[in-house]
Amino acid sequence: MKMHHSVRWLIFAAMMMSLCTVSFGQVVVGISVRVAPPALPIYTQPAGPGPGYMWTPGYWAWNDDAGYYWVPGTWVQAPVGLLWTPGYWGFADGNYGWHRGYWGPHIGFYGGVNYGFGYGGSGFGGGEWRGGSFYYNRSVTNVTNVTTVYNKTVIVNENHVAFNGGEGGVSARPTHEEEMAEHEHHREPLASQTKHEHMASQNKQNFASANHGRPAVAATAKPGEFHGKGVVAAKSAGAPYKAPAMSPKQARATSKPETKHASTASADKKSKPQSNPSAASKGHAPAGNKTASKGNTKPNNTANKTANNNHPNNMGGKSAPKSAPKSAPSVKPVSQHQSAPRPAPQQHAPQPAPKQSKGR
Repeated sequence: MKMHHSVRWLIFAAMMMSLCTVSFGQVVVGISVRVAPPALPIYTQPAGPGPGYMWTPGYWAWNDDAGYYWVPGTWVQAPVGLLWTPGYWGFADGNYGWHRGYWGPHIGFYGGVNYGFGYGGSGFGGGEWRGGSFYYNRSVTNVTNVTTVYNKTVIVNENHVAFNGGEGGVSARPTHEEEMAEHEHHREPLASQTKHEHMASQNKQNFASANHGRPAVAATAKPGEFHGKGVVAAKSAGAPYKAPAMSPKQARATSKPETKHASTASADKKSKPQSNPSAASKGHAPAGNKTASKGNTKPNNTANKTANNNHPNNMGGKSAPKSAPKSAPSVKPVSQHQSAPRPAPQQHAPQPAPKQSKGR
């Protein structure tokens, strides 16, 4: 019985850890770049393939080699009772970060971005679950071969901005209900959705640099199907396309962690001249730190004399006396330390002689 009880607790703990990891997936930014995504293209929705399918709107994804590429909107077989909260780009600290979408019992915050077809920026008006069946709102969704339908007017805005915050971005903030939805138990994107995104990244025509915000495949009837009747082309770009001023690699070169390191390095440069003005003029702080660390591991190496001279205070006030007697160069810091111990041997040398003579 004790074994059973402990096993049950282990299983429960594993479930809770898994729940926490998935539930907060929306908060974590997976990709961060310095250029904003293009506007969302204007397109029509292909007809739904049948009951149980839910619309997942198209979005701009990122590739480190070629920049933004379009992932066509598509119908997917939805998990029963769950709704899809789309991902969105959010601006913060000089970067545009991607917040992944997720499945959950309620619609969470997706940046206020107007993805269309029921995703007007907040909530979802394209349908709802009633028991084990999904009912479609025909006023904003294109379904023809299903009977679980209803009609409800939804206000449609014409804003096609694809990101939240920053200059030109949507200024929406999450509501209390959306914040609560973000902390519910979530499910990751389905395997069909992940494969759909990967396949979209393999087609050069999906990249904004090639289609200028007007992809030839804007939406599909099923995930991964980019040819045939269910494929819909974009009518136009959501706004005039502007090519980024930097390459994709440059856009990803200075992310948030690197910015923090840069500020730390500049702070080190400012603090070091206060203790040793001559060191700042001879090199940058990072190079000095590397040389100093080598000197610490190899204190008897004569190749490190220059590092010791340039950075005598790198190890602090306590270690300076220890390192000075070990170094032999005739420079001011060392000669000062050497002048102090010289009288000590002269005082101690004569004292043993009288003691020995008395002993004899």
